[in-house]
Amino acid sequence: MNKLFCINKPKFISSNNYLGRIKRKYNVKKAGFSGTLDPFASGNLICAFGQYTKLFRFLEKSKKKYLATIWLGANSDSMDIENILSINSHKKINITDIKNVFNDINKKTLAYIPPKYSAKKVNGIRAYNLARKNVDFELKKQTMFIYEAKFLNYAHPFITFEVIVSEGGYIRSLAEIILEKLASSGTLSSLHRVSEGDFCFEDERELNITSYLNIDENIYIGDKKKLINGKKLDIDEFKNKNESTFFIQNDDFLSILKIENGTVSYVLNRIKIC
Repeated sequence: MNKLFCINKPKFISSNNYLGRIKRKYNVKKAGFSGTLDPFASGNLICAFGQYTKLFRFLEKSKKKYLATIWLGANSDSMDIENILSINSHKKINITDIKNVFNDINKKTLAYIPPKYSAKKVNGIRAYNLARKNVDFELKKQTMFIYEAKFLNYAHPFITFEVIVSEGGYIRSLAEIILEKLASSGTLSSLHRVSEGDFCFEDERELNITSYLNIDENIYIGDKKKLINGKKLDIDEFKNKNESTFFIQNDDFLSILKIENGTVSYVLNRIKIC
């Protein structure tokens, strides 16, 4: 079974464990997801079955939308409620100051250091595994673009906001930046991913894979049997001869091909469209 759809991961379960539930629900063996959510977080996960798991890198999912809440006075090594170290009273903040911070970060590129409790790899090892073993290490500074930062509510000691960030942005790191600008301490008490690009949870509705690819379609005008059998293709057999990676839809399957230096090569071939 080849299928592309979105699932809604609940809180306090890992993305891998929840995928296991989905596999059992649909009785499939090969399945995968794109964009891991932390166990404490909930929300949208792009899921695929069968051959569609090979297409994650070609999906358009660059902008990610989140709903998050900061808990003032709570302190955590991982910047979330899974590793709370202490909870202290915190003075109330002027709501105008909070709004000014969100105006200040809106539509800006922010530099940040990813959380040590993250899936980033350090010499081939996940950072969160090193952090749990108290291994000393450093992660490189990165950047994320804030497409939209919207302050929603302040009910002391909780600040709730909505944000749209570039792919790879960490909301825990964004929360640290917000807290620093407010001269405050705190951690994330909740995090919900609303959407990834055009992907959002709609009761696990099956999606048309070609509508979500971030590469252009090309038209193959040669002998279709060559595509079916994975034979060598000539650039003159394509309507678009520009250098690029593109997809070809041929009856009930699609292929991902690349034109480079005047030659055509297969990236993926005969992905069955179900």
